[in-house]
Amino acid sequence: MAFTTLVSAADLRRMHDPLILDCSFDLADPEAGERAYAAGHVPGAFYLHLDRDLAGPKTGPEGAFRGRHPLPEREVFAALLRRLGLRAGRQVVSLDRQGGPYAARAWWMLRWLGHAEVAVLDGAWDGELSTEAAVATASDWQPAAPLVDLIDAATLQARLGRVRLIDARAPERFRGEVEPLDRAAGHIPGARNRFFKDNLGADGRFKPAAQLRTEFQTLFNPAASDAVVHQCGSGVTACHNLLAMAHAGLDDGLLYPGSWSEWSSDARRPIATG
Repeated sequence: MAFTTLVSAADLRRMHDPLILDCSFDLADPEAGERAYAAGHVPGAFYLHLDRDLAGPKTGPEGAFRGRHPLPEREVFAALLRRLGLRAGRQVVSLDRQGGPYAARAWWMLRWLGHAEVAVLDGAWDGELSTEAAVATASDWQPAAPLVDLIDAATLQARLGRVRLIDARAPERFRGEVEPLDRAAGHIPGARNRFFKDNLGADGRFKPAAQLRTEFQTLFNPAASDAVVHQCGSGVTACHNLLAMAHAGLDDGLLYPGSWSEWSSDARRPIATG
């Protein structure tokens, strides 16, 4: 049976030959995740670094700033997955030590490359740890048509007022009270706030699907007619909301990869606060 949203530690232990991706990361200390991986990780897991592996250059071909964690080229990420041994139909499990936002980014990117058999470890790993480097057998795997959609800044700006826009940042950043990372404080006009950590229960696992479905449905602007668009600071924690909606059986919508870091870098784009 393929897992496509969440997987438990017990299910992971029973899997035969999964491709395990440890995506642990800390925005305040970019090497912390790699240090934690070296100290002990799920046996057989490979480490993916947010800046090096799950993001591309911040500046586009014409010199435009694309946000703090823009997507890499599809073929660049596909080549990495081939080196790690991805094959058609092989179950991929991504995980991190921060409640799932970086693992969810990898989950979304695998689906972006057309690979459906990918899930995020729900909660913490409770088994043995290894300090041995994982050994890969390269493959000739090729990406397929994307299973997810995205939207760019220009298209989003043209559709403001029609899209149902969800912002995954912490409430104080959404309201514009603080802004520790990006050019300006506030949020994209019309956005509703859904802090990604609200997808988790007190035990650190995702809330039940029915509860998530109810909570997300209260966010949808009834006047908006277009699809749900997810964003955050740099297109990473928004993937946590995308995963939660998929787990809840809802149409998970589109990702705006540049998110607030790209949007706020252009003074011509509108900003809201409060």
